[in-house]
Formats: sequence, structure tokens, C-alpha cells
Amino acid sequence: MTSLISTAAGSAVTFAAEKKSADVTDWAARAGWVVGLLLFIALVYWLMREGWKWRGTLQGDLPDLPSAPTEPGPVRLELSGRYHGSTTAGQWLDRIVAHGLGTRSRVELTLTDAGLDVVRPGAADFFIPAGQLREARLDKGIAGKVLAEGGLLIVTWEHGEKQIDSGFRSDHAAEQAEWVEAINNMINTNTNDMKEGTAR
Repeated sequence: MTSLISTAAGSAVTFAAEKKSADVTDWAARAGWVVGLLLFIALVYWLMREGWKWRGTLQGDLPDLPSAPTEPGPVRLELSGRYHGSTTAGQWLDRIVAHGLGTRSRVELTLTDAGLDVVRPGAADFFIPAGQLREARLDKGIAGKVLAEGGLLIVTWEHGEKQIDSGFRSDHAAEQAEWVEAINNMINTNTNDMKEGTAR
């Protein structure tokens, strides 16, 4: 009985010794970490912005983008979707940012006899004359965006002395194949017309 009492007393003393107040939170250290993290994020954002501006400066030789003609002719196709950016043709990671071509946005595409009208709410619109269209294809990626095979409509066009790939994604992906066919047919027709004109 005495051993039971002494054991119980020993347990009570041990429990009392273990039960002490919790450590006080060091708010100054925690605030320092939070401020440091915010400064690091701000630095990364600033470096990304400066890199974007530097890339735009390097691409300063790109001429201003054409605007749509007042009478573009009858509409062949229309598409609503997203514009995912432009790159140097054949180099899907070499993003072009000059003249707002690097800005992702919603897009309304209209294909007419005059060319491809690219209307972007919240970003600069541009127009690709039919004579500057070079190719259309389905692909899986462009700088910063990778989808399933055939998920992007890529339009290759010439501007100044540069060939550009522009990536679009329709809200209805099934219609993108029709766009590829229509644009490539337009390019072939224009090429044949030019050859016939030269032959004469």
C-alpha cells in the first residue's frame, strides 16, 4: 500500500514538473520572416518585369502591327477563344513581346478575303493581311502554354523580315481543324494567283 502511495505521489510530482507554460511566440522574428518573404517575391516580380521589358527592347526592330481594312470583304470563318501569345516561327519558346504580342487575352478571330483580324479585349488588336499568311497547323504548345496534341491553332505569318507563330485556342476545339484547312487553302490560292500573275 505504501509503495502504491509513493508511486502515485511520484507520478503527481512528475506530471506537475512536465506541466509548464507554453513558449511565448516570438512575433518580431515571425514578422521579420514575413517581411523578408514579401521582399523576395517583390524582387522576383521586378526581375521578371525587367526581363520582359528587355526582351521588348531587343525586339524593337519589329514594325508596327497592321490594322484591319475598312472593307475586309465577306466573312469566311469566325472564332471565339483565347490568344496564348506569339513566338519566332519554329522556335516555340522564343516569345515575342513587342507591340503587345506577348499579352495573353480573350480573342475574336475573323477570317476574310483580306486576311485574319485578331480582336483582343483588353489588349492591342492586330491584323494579318492574307498575303502575309504562311501556314496554319494544329500543335500542342507555344511559350508558356502546353496542351494535348493538336490543342492549339498555330498561325504562321510574316511581319517585316520576321516569321511569327501565333497561338490560339478556340472555345470549341473541334472547329480548329476547319480553320487550318481554310487558312492553308487561302495561302495556296494566293500563291497560285501570284504565280499566274508573274507568268503573264
